[in-house]
Amino acid sequence: MTTAPDTRRRPDGAALTVAAVLALIAVIIFRDVATLPQNRGYSGVGPADVPRWIAWALLALSAWTVVAAFRDAPAERPAQDPAPIAWIIGGLAAQLALLNTAGFVIATALLFAATARAFGKRNLALTLPIGLIFTGTIYLVFSQLLNLSLPAGPLERLITGG
Repeated sequence: MTTAPDTRRRPDGAALTVAAVLALIAVIIFRDVATLPQNRGYSGVGPADVPRWIAWALLALSAWTVVAAFRDAPAERPAQDPAPIAWIIGGLAAQLALLNTAGFVIATALLFAATARAFGKRNLALTLPIGLIFTGTIYLVFSQLLNLSLPAGPLERLITGG
């Protein structure tokens, strides 16, 4: 007597992990939203409404991902290259470390250059000046047009004359 082969398969573990992370983020948002005041004002929409909608959307995506994990066959995933992620994390760390001393423009330009490097632009001599132009423009818009303060360093004081 022969037995039929087992056609059941395991669910996609990576998809279940993603679903769990999405659900966890939704729970955190729901928890934080519970502490916000809900005075709806003239528009009928209060400060807790949009975060609550985002949390519901994350829960829906989580449920959808669980269904896909059980229904679809696990996809072939290519090998991951950790170098681009290291460049982005390094750029974020540099920005955080330099923000108060070097200022917004220089710190964020370094983040821009590191992120461009992560996406394959190896010429830092080109991406750093482009980052300085972009972040200098952003600094001027925020500080001069919107009257919002960003961390100022020597370059910002040179730009604004302060």
